[in-house]
Amino acid sequence: MSRYAILFPGQGSQKVGMGADVFSARPDLLVETADRVLGWSLKTLVAEGPQEELTKTEHAQPALFAVSYALWETLRNALPSAPSAAAGHSLGEYTALAAAGALSYEDGLALVAERGRAMADAPLASDPSGMAAVIGADLEHAERVAADRRAEGGRLWVANVNTPSQIVLAGSRPDIEWLSENARLLGIRRAIPLDVAGAFHSPYMEPAAERLASALEGAEFQEQEFPVYANVTGMPVGDPARQLGEQLVKPVQFAATLEQMAADGISTFIHVGPGDVTAGLVKRTLPDATIHVVSDLDGIATVVSDPSVQ
Repeated sequence: MSRYAILFPGQGSQKVGMGADVFSARPDLLVETADRVLGWSLKTLVAEGPQEELTKTEHAQPALFAVSYALWETLRNALPSAPSAAAGHSLGEYTALAAAGALSYEDGLALVAERGRAMADAPLASDPSGMAAVIGADLEHAERVAADRRAEGGRLWVANVNTPSQIVLAGSRPDIEWLSENARLLGIRRAIPLDVAGAFHSPYMEPAAERLASALEGAEFQEQEFPVYANVTGMPVGDPARQLGEQLVKPVQFAATLEQMAADGISTFIHVGPGDVTAGLVKRTLPDATIHVVSDLDGIATVVSDPSVQ
């Protein structure tokens, strides 16, 4: 029996014009329901931009969730068999849970909208923070650099473990600048500051986690139709409300997630949603895996013809 998993992208994959064919195919999800839940026109923002407005955390997150989920529904109807598992990068974990039936589309969109607002509001101008990707350092090295900096009074943590060699650190703006300026002295080839609003997946997001907690507690999670692997553990989600809350302040363990999926017998991965980021992470983590990208409706035909998803 074939085993395949679906993967959903996180913030950063948004772009003006994404999902135009999906908006036309599923106006019930992306226009009628989305506008009612969000209180603003998703279609207008995604179609017309501007990009800087779409990139704002409070807009990018619900936009990516909605487009990815609508694309998944269309793909699901064409697939001859259900996936064996799902996962998502950060925000994408919500899409994965909705795809698995743990959340309704409407409830998931409302949660993601609140998450985006909470994360956008968390960074304080009086204590600016950010993130940086480190090149040429493994997880052990990155953790040691962050721990040493904290021991000196700094605020720096590992935030994303995207692949065994793609690590992102988060912390105060001065600590991110220090990391970038001293990368080579620290044994890191390069540290690249990211264009993000704050230090996501670190203690800087504690205000956002507290704000999101009541929304998660009030959400009605149903039994999953297939396992969804959690960012915080790399294992199947056990308590969605708790783990989604922890996700805001703990590292995204995406490499561990993919490795655990492979250990559980999954060898085919399908990126569903704008861009192809998760497909690239699979390629660098599991080079022997079969990978598909469904970023628009045209990508569905290739997937359904693959014997590994029959």
